[in-house]
Formats: sequence, C-alpha cells, structure tokens
Amino acid sequence: MAREIEDLRLFTRIVAAGSLSEAARRLNTSLPSVSRRLAAMEDRLGVRLIDRTTRRFDLTEEGRLLLERGSDILNTLDQLEAEVSASSQSPSGHIRVGVPMEIGRRKFAPLIANFCRLHPLVTIELVLNDSEVDIIGDDLDVGIHVDLPADDTLVAHKLLASRRVLCCSPDYIRDHGIPVKPVDLAKHNCILLVRGRHVFKRWKFLHDGIVEDIEVRGSLSSTSSEVAHDWALAGMGIALKAFWDVEEDIAQGRLVEVLPTFGQDFIDLYLIYASWKHLPPRVQVFIKHVIENFEKL
Repeated sequence: MAREIEDLRLFTRIVAAGSLSEAARRLNTSLPSVSRRLAAMEDRLGVRLIDRTTRRFDLTEEGRLLLERGSDILNTLDQLEAEVSASSQSPSGHIRVGVPMEIGRRKFAPLIANFCRLHPLVTIELVLNDSEVDIIGDDLDVGIHVDLPADDTLVAHKLLASRRVLCCSPDYIRDHGIPVKPVDLAKHNCILLVRGRHVFKRWKFLHDGIVEDIEVRGSLSSTSSEVAHDWALAGMGIALKAFWDVEEDIAQGRLVEVLPTFGQDFIDLYLIYASWKHLPPRVQVFIKHVIENFEKL
C-alpha cells in the first residue's frame, strides 16, 4: 500500500507541474525516472492516465478520475496524519519553504537552522528562487511573497513593511558622479533585473505628488537580485533594491542611497500558506516560529 500511495502522490505532482520534465525538476530527479514510474503505474492499473508529448500532456478520462478521487484520498491521509501527530509534543516530517533568494539566504536560512535545532525530527527544504512564489504549483508548504499574492484563497501574514531604494557604492559615485533628479539616470549605468523575458528597465518615481516614469539602461542585467546587489557593491552601477536587502550596507556606508527625496514603491513581505485548518502540526509550529522570531533577526 505504501508504494501505491507514493505513486498517487507522484501522479498528483506530475499533474500540478504540467509536464513530466517540470515534475522531474521539482522533484529533483530525472525525466526517465518519472516516466518509468508513471508507466509502471499505468501498467499496474491497466489504463493510460496521461496522453503525453515532450512538451505537454492531457489527462485521459481515467486520469481525471484518479486525480479527483486520489486527491481526496491524499487529503484525508494528510489530515489523519495531522490529527495523530497533534498528540505528540515533538512535530516531525518534511517541510518545503519557498523564499526569495537574497533575503532567504541572509535571514530565513539562520531562522530555519534555529527551528531545526529546536525540532530535530523535522526536516526542511529551503527553495530559493527570485521568481514569484507559487504555493500550489511549486508544491510548497510555506512561502515568502513580496506584496499580497493574487490568490485570495491563501492565508497571508505580513512580516515586514518597507520600500524600494536606488543605491550604489561610494566608488561608483567617485568615478561617475551621482544623479540629482530621475532624468539624470539616462547618463548612468543602471543594473537591471530580469524576470522571464521581461527586463525591468522602467523605474517609477514620486515627487511633490507627481509620478515620473523613467526608462533606464545599463550594461549589466540578471535574474538574481543577489547578483545585482553584489554588482552594486562592486561599483558597477546603480541598482533598484528592496530596502531590507541593502539596509545594513547603507548603514555601514558600503552603499549610498540615490535620489532619496524621490519616492519609490512601498513594498511588504508576507508569509503565505494554505488554509490553517488542514496544515500538519509541523507546518503550524514552523509558521508560529517564523512569525515570533522574524523581527529578532
């Protein structure tokens, strides 16, 4: 029976991923391994569950039935496990946590390490990714999200209210000067963030009630906010950063805030998760730990 439950969980994760290759990536395994397990499951059941190609797939009628009934079974088992575990003083099991890369490495990694010292029977996988957190699609128990998520079925707890800032190193100012108004950025090397195929090269400013939209350019761009931070520290240009990522560097003089009188976006950091009612005790304990200890970091 354990094997059948494992295969059922695999099947639901394949469907959530949208393709076999994406499922293999999320499960940190190989595409042939996922394909073999799916084929073995179909052989055992005597039906085809998925009509698949290399890029996408469609569920068969039997596959849709298995997904619907199987999801109910898995939810029931998870709830039963939660109720049984609730009687124990020591939470156990595995938790997947998705966090933006830079704040994840600097703040959440130590917080998670401390949690595991307190609860040695819990294992945690920290998924660092600068793309938007997707609780369901990425098979996460808990996520950290910049601003409120669009999915209003998720529970969101605000951890931090902050803003975005422009910053660069003193060396960059020495070599290139400093802009005094947003239009001056056209003469400067701006470090750009990339999400998918979109390059964030339009920066907005607010001054005296007027919003100004400036197109910037630069020789460096990256999908990693942490790399952009490092480039700013190295004097390679002006970066647009969340204040929580650069607050210490600005306080220590390693970075200088640029155009401070021209306001940037206000942003919030949220801890997000599915309905509290169905969370295993280990996840509930972890969420409480984050909420109680985040501001101490």
